[in-house]
Amino acid sequence: DHLGAPDEERLAALQASASQLEKDLAAAMNRQEAAREQLAQAQGQRQGLLDARTAETEALARSEARLHALRELQANVEADERLDPWLRAQGLESLPRLFRRLQVEAGWEVAFEVVLRDRIEGLEVGRLDSLAALATNAPPARVAFYTTSGAVPREAAPLAGFSRLADRVRGHDAALTAVLGDWLSGVFVADDLAQALAAREQLPPGGQFVLRSGHLVSRFGLRFYAADDRKAGLLARRQEIENLEKAQRAQKLMVEQAVGALARCDAQLRQATDSEQNERQGVEQLRSQAHARQLEVVRLAELVERVRHRGSQIGAELAEVDGQEQELRSHREEAERRFAELDQALAEKQQAQEAARVAYEEADRRSREAREQRSQLAADLQRSEFEVNAAGERRADVLHAIETAAADAAQLALDQQAAQAQLASLDDTAARTGLDGWLGQRAQAEERLREARSRLDELAQQMRNVDEERLLLERDVQPRREKITELQLKEQAARLAVEQFAQLLSDVHADEAALLQRLQVAPVRASALQAEIARLAQEIESLGAVNLAALQELESGRERKGFLDAQSADLKAAIDTLEDAIRRIDRETRELLQNTFDQVNVQFGQLFPKLFGGGEAKLLMTGEEILDAGVQVMAQPPGKRNSTIHLLSGGEKAMTATALVFALFKLNPAPFCLLDEVDAPLDDPNTERFCALVRSMTSHESTPGTQFLFITHNKLAMEMAEQLIGVTMQEQGVSRIVAVDIDSAMRLTAEAA
Repeated sequence: DHLGAPDEERLAALQASASQLEKDLAAAMNRQEAAREQLAQAQGQRQGLLDARTAETEALARSEARLHALRELQANVEADERLDPWLRAQGLESLPRLFRRLQVEAGWEVAFEVVLRDRIEGLEVGRLDSLAALATNAPPARVAFYTTSGAVPREAAPLAGFSRLADRVRGHDAALTAVLGDWLSGVFVADDLAQALAAREQLPPGGQFVLRSGHLVSRFGLRFYAADDRKAGLLARRQEIENLEKAQRAQKLMVEQAVGALARCDAQLRQATDSEQNERQGVEQLRSQAHARQLEVVRLAELVERVRHRGSQIGAELAEVDGQEQELRSHREEAERRFAELDQALAEKQQAQEAARVAYEEADRRSREAREQRSQLAADLQRSEFEVNAAGERRADVLHAIETAAADAAQLALDQQAAQAQLASLDDTAARTGLDGWLGQRAQAEERLREARSRLDELAQQMRNVDEERLLLERDVQPRREKITELQLKEQAARLAVEQFAQLLSDVHADEAALLQRLQVAPVRASALQAEIARLAQEIESLGAVNLAALQELESGRERKGFLDAQSADLKAAIDTLEDAIRRIDRETRELLQNTFDQVNVQFGQLFPKLFGGGEAKLLMTGEEILDAGVQVMAQPPGKRNSTIHLLSGGEKAMTATALVFALFKLNPAPFCLLDEVDAPLDDPNTERFCALVRSMTSHESTPGTQFLFITHNKLAMEMAEQLIGVTMQEQGVSRIVAVDIDSAMRLTAEAA
């Protein structure tokens, strides 16, 4: 065949162009590698900044929670139910308090509170003379006032080797410093108790040492401090609140800085990602151009070679070219087939990994819920076991006490029968002669009965002490249980992570021995491995893989959507069920509460006229919604207009409250009812009506078998009792309990008569 003359100049130009393209491709690949490293560095930096922002945010949340709790505690401690209304009535509630102005060195707050005592909450006034009018309207609780008007610093007598407590005050208010210097003129600070005790002879008259812990040492006394008042720590909490407010402002600035740094890092990350993508596209474009140019150079070179070796070699060259072409075609087909298989395998692996991840998340969530439920059930079970054991012990003690009391009662009954039999066999003179002896035996029996009751009370007190110790032990054990549960959860999470990583290594057929040896020689961090994984994933993505598993993924997505729709339907059904249950509970609660209110109102309306000898009373709700409404007591004694209970006298209030309590008691009666000086504010006619009501309650069908135990000093109330128990002091400093059975005393009196 005829071959045209080759264009050798064009071949040289193409070779030069191909060489330049290879150089450009190498430079572009270097730039791409640099962009990848920059991207990996930006990702690592972003993760660090994200962790820092999370840590700062959590620290801010903890600080806010601590500050909120301290503010609520400080507000509750500062509130005084008795003093605050009086201060508002006098117009003094806005006066500044001393502890809000006082600034002391850290660690000395307790010492200042101990020394200043009530003055730590002192109110500052302009002139103390203006408070002279308060003598006729004294406050209902302790309160201190002070003034800084005309206060000038005074030089206090020093004590060699010791500093004054007033020197621990910080601030620049000279007048307040002068007032504190006057109050603390004889108070010095000591490092420890031994030093204070050793130097107490050096104290001036009235002087004392104070320690950081609040202990006071004077020349002739030592007082230990303990935080037994609810207002203890008032100054320390106020300073801690101020420090927390400052720390919170600084923490907010740190959070804002972390957020800003994260935003800047995100911008840099986006820029690095765009740069890496641009470099990758440039590399692909240059690689395509270089490949095309190389193909063209090879084609022209082969053409030149064929022209030069025209003749005898042309047949061999053609055969060789055909063989090479066939081999390249087979290699290309093999490469395309292998590429398709790898792409299919990659898609399947990705799908399996996604399914495994979803299944793992679901299983992990269920596992956490099961563990939490198991922990809660275990705690409830143990608490129930403790309560059952304690109840069993209490029941055994009570049964033993009942058996002992029954035995004593049986013995007393036998003794009484024997005494009656002997009394029947004797004449009146012998009975009178032996009466004193039997009374002595009865007193001894009663003394044994009182000792048994005292023993029963001691056993009950011991049982209560044991219960308190058990509760303390349970409170101590609960945090340890929670810590163990937390450690178990962490251990299980770590074990699951190890199993997951082992499964991943098994899936990719990794050589674990070689990997372990490599890690021992040169340990690597998880972040570096993540960056390497991301780089490899990007290289795989740059191959432009065709997702042949799209149909399978679509089917999987449909199945997952169906599963999620079913779960959504279940959740909606559960929500509807819960809402129905809530509505049913609200309805039943309203019905039960309304029924109880009506029954109590009826009983209250019946008992009130019995106590007052007439009149009427009722209960009114102060709102439309019964679950949120309050209750107002309306009482109208005979001869008075209807009014609220707040407008009644003290005795009328007591009788109205007694009627309401008895109305509630008749709704759910108990075996015993204890009344503590209920008749104290009542006169004789009202006391008689109160006694008649109590008698009717003992025999009423709604309170069968109820025993009333009442404490009283009223003779009329004592007359209705069946048994009297009192305390007498026959000898100075020796008390004795005296019990009188009214029925037995009346029988003995009748027999004696």
